[in-house]
Amino acid sequence: MPKNIVFEDLGLMDYQQAWDYQELLFQQLLSSKGKSTAGSTANAGNLLFVEHPHVYTLGKSGSPENLLVNEAFLQSKGASFYHINRGGDITYHGPGQLVGYPILDLDALCIGVREYVFRLEEVVIQCLKQYNIEGGRLGGASGVWLGADITGLSRKICAIGVRASRAVTMHGFAFNINTDLSFYNHINPCGFTDKGVTSLQKESGSVMDMKLLKNRMKESFEAVFDIKLLA
Repeated sequence: MPKNIVFEDLGLMDYQQAWDYQELLFQQLLSSKGKSTAGSTANAGNLLFVEHPHVYTLGKSGSPENLLVNEAFLQSKGASFYHINRGGDITYHGPGQLVGYPILDLDALCIGVREYVFRLEEVVIQCLKQYNIEGGRLGGASGVWLGADITGLSRKICAIGVRASRAVTMHGFAFNINTDLSFYNHINPCGFTDKGVTSLQKESGSVMDMKLLKNRMKESFEAVFDIKLLA
C-alpha cells in the first residue's frame, strides 16, 4: 500500500524561512521514527514545492572559490548567499525554478540514500518525457542532464543535493523551468567548469505553465516513489 506524504506548495519564499521550516519538519519526523504501530497510516514525511528569490547555496563539502563574485556584487543583483548542510557544491535558486524539498523517512519507504537520489532523478526524467525531452544521468555527477553522453553539449537541467540523518532526508532538487540562466554566470555550477546549465523554457523555446508542471511533477513523484501525496 502506498505511503502517505503530506504535500505543500509554499509559493515564493525566502530561503532562510524555507530552510527553517524544513528543519522543523525534519526534526519532527526524526522524533516520530519508531513510534507508529503495525497497520498505522502515519505519514512517511512531507514534500515541499517552493520558489526562492535569487540565492546561491554552497554545500558542506563545496569550495567557496566556485562563487566567482563578491558580496557587493551579489547585493547589486538582489541575491543572497548561504553555506548549508546538504551535500554537493554551489548552486543557484531563483524565480522560475521549481525547488523540491522531500522530508522523507527512507526506512518507511524501504529504500536507502543511493536509491533515493536515483529516484529523485527519475521523477524529473519521467516528467521531462511529457515535454518530449530526453533527460539522463551523468556518471560521477548527481542530477538530471541533457546530452549527458555528448562531449561539449552536456548541460544540467536539475540539480540534486540532499542531507540524510537516521534515514530521514531534507533539501532535495532544483529544476530549472523558466529560470533566468544568466545568474549561473557568477558560479561554477555544482563545481563544474566544463559543463553548462539549461532550463525547460530554453529547451522548448516557450515559457512553461508552472501550475501544469507542478502537477506533472507530483504525478511523477507518486509513481516513482509509490506514495500518495496528501494536500
